Amino acid sequence: MNTQAIAWPAQAIQAAVAPSLPGFAVEVLPEIDSTNTELMRRARAGQMAPVLLLAEQQTAGRGRLGRDWQSQRGESLTFSLGLPLAPADWSGLSLAVGISVAESLHPDIRLKWPNDLWLSDARGERKLAGILIETASFGDQRYAVIGVGLNIASRDGAGLATPPGALQELLPGVDAPQALARVAAPLVQAVQAFEALGFAPFQARFNARDVLRDREVSVSDGQGGETRGSAHGVSETGALLVHTKAGMQPIISSEVSVRPLH
Repeated sequence: MNTQAIAWPAQAIQAAVAPSLPGFAVEVLPEIDSTNTELMRRARAGQMAPVLLLAEQQTAGRGRLGRDWQSQRGESLTFSLGLPLAPADWSGLSLAVGISVAESLHPDIRLKWPNDLWLSDARGERKLAGILIETASFGDQRYAVIGVGLNIASRDGAGLATPPGALQELLPGVDAPQALARVAAPLVQAVQAFEALGFAPFQARFNARDVLRDREVSVSDGQGGETRGSAHGVSETGALLVHTKAGMQPIISSEVSVRPLH
């Protein structure tokens, strides 16, 4: 394991973001169970100031649908952005977050509905990053926690449903602090834009990177139900559009699993 101290750009990120998000802070922890879990604990205790909480290693990181997210020091970038948020419509937030992260990192990164970043090239398709969004209401405020887990270096993918990709495949030599410096401030800006305008301004940007577009897909509800059809991008509210035998179906539930058939 790499034990060398990691120099994180916390002050620079805080300085860049604070003017548009008063009270914003960046906090780095060497290890924690889950940054999402920790920010929700704090929110329940009344601590709802905007914060980016980063962990060099997570011992109980979580992905969507209760999946584990493996995180090793120096091999991954794992952080959560927590802030009060009040969009008129929450639909498509995870997609907007994915767009921001992908655009900040590399033009070849693709997006897989609803919350994954993928590498797709001659070597196949590999999951590069995942997004987990959780919200809770406290009085008249709703607090959002936006978790991002990004693979920086190649690692053993044993036991993972989708073999992992690594950012260093696209950006040789990049490390986690450099990746954070690229994504943090634009992510806050994207979340604020989503709060003000909703998902519609992000629609075309998602469709331009959509790894499922024009492919045959299987949509599973996790209870034995399956729908097959062809994917046709996302709607202005972020629904995945799948053309089935019954016609065009908007897929809106985050509890379904979508996979390409070829």
